[in-house]
Order: sequence, then structure tokens, then C-alpha cells
Amino acid sequence: MLKAIILFLWSFIFFYGMIGCKSTLLSTYKKDYYSLPSDFPNITHPEQNVPTALRIQLGKMLFYDPILSRDSTVSCASCHKQQFAFADSLSFSLGVEQRTGTQNVPSLVNVAYAPNFTRAGGVPTLEMQILVPIQETHELDFNIVLAGKRIAKDSLYRAMSLTAYQRIPDPYVITRSIAAFERTLISANTPYDVYTYSNKKNSLSPSAQRGLKLFMSDKTNCSSCHTPPFFSDFSFKNNGLYTHYADSGRIRLTYKEEDRALFKVPSLRNVSISSPYMHDGSFNSLEQVIEHYNKGGNTHKHKSPLIRPLHLSSKEQKNLLAFLQSLTDESIAKNPSFSNPHLQNN
Repeated sequence: MLKAIILFLWSFIFFYGMIGCKSTLLSTYKKDYYSLPSDFPNITHPEQNVPTALRIQLGKMLFYDPILSRDSTVSCASCHKQQFAFADSLSFSLGVEQRTGTQNVPSLVNVAYAPNFTRAGGVPTLEMQILVPIQETHELDFNIVLAGKRIAKDSLYRAMSLTAYQRIPDPYVITRSIAAFERTLISANTPYDVYTYSNKKNSLSPSAQRGLKLFMSDKTNCSSCHTPPFFSDFSFKNNGLYTHYADSGRIRLTYKEEDRALFKVPSLRNVSISSPYMHDGSFNSLEQVIEHYNKGGNTHKHKSPLIRPLHLSSKEQKNLLAFLQSLTDESIAKNPSFSNPHLQNN
């Protein structure tokens, strides 16, 4: 019954709203759909995928719908869980038929600002990235053309798609709408942000304040790669995790030997709720991560020169941990704008 009512409402929008109000579909997206702090730049959207409320809602519904997987058991949200800052709690997420993934799932928070996608950086746009998990054997294992045909049989999706993109559900609609939703996953409401931009100095504990200074100092050089405000410079580095890597990293894309075992520098925002860590999820705690960098990592010919023994005292390590924990946006897991619409409608 509820679905029929929603279908009626979208049909009403399509037949009447499109007659004289087509311009209302074009959004001043910074004002209407995003709450951006002063240090975050405006979000750049492809000309053909300017966000609208309907496009975002359609993408949100598809993001949570297992209809995109071959056997209709796995959705985007199966691996990118809101309670973990749209990452996962497993080293390797499980796809259709419980197949194990090949790399640790990265968080989607603030993905709107990434210049490239996947841990090897092989995909240049968010719209194109949507294709990867849908067609990846260890993930959704489906053909996106067939997925479009399956979705087009759903009357609600069909009506929403016609209104939002003036076409029936197809690969174009799937990739654009999910990308539109994912660009709304903005996280910038952490104790660090309040401390830095609202001048509320009590928002960080004394220990976290000392950790912040240490993080930004020449002693650690953490901020050289994990650069504010996104706490990543989106470059590709080897951090000395192993002497020999099972995963060859960026070389699979570039075929350049100097890119062997290089991976994208991840954002540290919400890092305390997005464990496990590293490209293979081999560290379960931030304490392990800090210890790794404090020791200077393992020997590898492509290890970044920034990775070196830090000689941090136990107290300094605790301060650094306190700061990393201050990068947690507690509202991200509770934001109803990001929640599963299918559960809300039940």
C-alpha cells in the first residue's frame, strides 16, 4: 500500500511538475543538499548529473537495494555500512555467495572530493566507480545492463527514473543516481572541527591537543600525507607494511615498476570507527597502526622516505591516539538522511 502511494506521488510530480517547473530540478546544491564547513570547497558535479532531491533519493534507494547483485542478496550498503562511516568491520567484505573480497573496503565519507577511485586510483569519476562493484566477481557479480532491465520492471523505480533523468532505469541512471547520493555523505562535524573552526578549545582534551601538535609536527610528518581538511592528500604511497606484498597495488593499473605496492593514502576522518586498517585490513586497532609507524615500517624498495622510526614515547603515542579519536564524527552513524529508506518504509 505504501509503495502504491509513493508511486502515485512520483507520478504526480512527473506529469505536473515537469510541465512548467523543470528548472526546479536544478539545485543550488551547496545550499540545499550539503552542509559544508568553511574549509571545505564546493562540490564539483558533472554537468549532466547536477543533484536534485529526486536523483539523490533514487540513488539512495539503489545503494541499499540488493537488486543490483546477481542473486539479489548483496547491496552497496552490505559492504559500506553507515555505522562504520560507510566502511566495513571485516578485513575483506563478503559478496554474492559469501565470496571474499580482495581488498579492505574504504570509507565513502567525503568521497565527493576524491580525484580518483579504488585503492589503485584506476577510476577517474565517481559515476564510473559505481560500475566496479556491480561487475566485480567477488562483489555484486552482475551485468549492469541486466541490472538496469531488472530495475526497469519495478514501477516505482521506473517512475522515479523518468522524472529524475527523463529515461527509464538503465546503466546511465544507476551510475548517476548512486553517485549523486554518495556525494551527500559529508562528514565534518568532529571534535577536531569544532576545536579548529569554532574556536571551542575545550572540545579537544589536553591529550588530543598535544596529539594534534604532534600530528602536524616535523617529528612525525603525519600531515604531509594525511593533510587537512580531508586528512588525505589522495596520493599513492608505500608505507612499509610488508617486505613482500601479496597485492601488487597500483602497478596493475600503470604497469610501472615504481608503482609496485603503492596504494592510495586513505582519509583518517572517522578512523576510530572504520577498522580494520591498511589495504588488506591487517591491523585491527589504532594502537597497532601507531606502533607500525613508530617503528618505521618494514623494508621495501618503494617505501616512502617519510616512513621512518619516530621514536615516540608511550605518552606521545597515547596523545596521538587521542587526536585520531577526535576525528570521529558521531553524527555520521545517526544521520537519517543517510539511512536505509527501505527499512524506513517498512
